[in-house]
Amino acid sequence: MEKEHILKSLKTGVRYDGRKLLEFRTVMVEQGVSGSAEGSARVKIGETDVFVGVKMAVEKPYPDTPEKGNLMVNSELRPIANPAFEAGPPGDQSIEIARVVDRGLRESKAIKAESLCIIPKEKVWSVMIDICPLNDAGNLLDAAALGAIAALKNTKYPQLLEDNTVNWEIKTDKKISIANEPIEITVIKIGEFMLVDPTPEEEAFVDARLTVAVSKDGTIHALQKGGETPLSAEEIDKMIAIVQDKSKELRKFIK
Repeated sequence: MEKEHILKSLKTGVRYDGRKLLEFRTVMVEQGVSGSAEGSARVKIGETDVFVGVKMAVEKPYPDTPEKGNLMVNSELRPIANPAFEAGPPGDQSIEIARVVDRGLRESKAIKAESLCIIPKEKVWSVMIDICPLNDAGNLLDAAALGAIAALKNTKYPQLLEDNTVNWEIKTDKKISIANEPIEITVIKIGEFMLVDPTPEEEAFVDARLTVAVSKDGTIHALQKGGETPLSAEEIDKMIAIVQDKSKELRKFIK
C-alpha cells in the first residue's frame, strides 16, 4: 500500500518531501573536521550525515605494484546512525559502500599512486579511508563517495623522518597528488520512475538501482547494479545520462 502511495505521488512529478524526481536535498561539505586524521570531511545530504577520515602510514607495497602506494577503504555502519545497523563484523551494506567507493577512486586513478612511493619495492605510503555515517536518512553511498574525495583533497602528509619513520605530531604542507575527482551518484528505479538521492522510504521500495562514478568530462569509471529487477540497455543509458548531468551539481562542493 505504501509503495502504491509513492507511485501515485511520483506520477504527479513530486515526491513525499516536495522534491522533484531528479532533485537532491540540500548538500553541505565541510573539510578539515578532525585534528587527528591526516585529512577529513563531513558531508550532509539532507539529514544524512557522514564523516570520512583519511589516515596515512608507511608500509610495504603490494608485490604486483612495487612502485605504487596502497589504497584501502573501510566503512563501518554503527547503530548510532541507524537502529537497524548492528555492532560487529561489517554487513552487506557496509561492505558494498566500501567496495563501491574504493572502485570509483581506483578505476578513475584518482590518486597518483606512483607519487606515494618512498623506496621502490620497500616502502610506500598507504592511504586508508574510513567512512563513518553519523545519521542515515537515505543515500549513504553517494554521501560517502563525496566525502571520500573531499577528505582526500584535504589530506596532508605527516612528517617523514630520515629513517623513514613517521612523526605523527607534525603535518607538512604537502598534499596528496589528486589526478581525478570522481563523483558517484546512485539512480534508483521505482516502477517506471527514476530518482536520485532517495529517502529511506523510497529505498525500501527500490526495484533497481545503478551507482555510476564519473569524472569531470563525463567519463564512466565504475558501475554498481543493485535491486532485483533487471535493467534494459536503454534504462542504463538513461541512468548514466542522469548521473553525468547531476554530477555537475555535486562537483562544485569539492572545488
